[in-house]
Amino acid sequence: MADKIRIKNKKASFEYHLLERFEAGIMLTGTEIKSIRSGKASIKEAYCIFEKGELFIRNMHISEYSHGTYNNHEPKRDRKLLLTARELKKLESKVAEKGQTIIPTLLFINDKGLAKLEIALAKGKKIYDKRQDIKKKDVKREIEREKL
Repeated sequence: MADKIRIKNKKASFEYHLLERFEAGIMLTGTEIKSIRSGKASIKEAYCIFEKGELFIRNMHISEYSHGTYNNHEPKRDRKLLLTARELKKLESKVAEKGQTIIPTLLFINDKGLAKLEIALAKGKKIYDKRQDIKKKDVKREIEREKL
């Protein structure tokens, strides 16, 4: 099961320069982890913020569990991310710099069955950087076509 669940944020590498990556745990309720295991989560519009020295993820959508009762969770609530104190301090100082943010890049289930989130320290790309990325993809695609 651990290999099957890999929810990616495909726009992250297009919209941002990814500087550094970290692996964080997430505090979830029972119905949330069940929804993630069934693949019903999205991190497209999610971002991370600091509140009182703790890191939270906002706008991560985890669909309500189909067999949940009145215990079901709120789909877009803030969820606390679990990192070491050293990592938190490092990230908080980096985010204080202008133009840097923390975005989720990958949500997965590890070997122990725990939900983990790969987050990246990122800097926004300019429009011309995005155009260059599109050109590189087009050139690569053309080369692959010619090989066949």
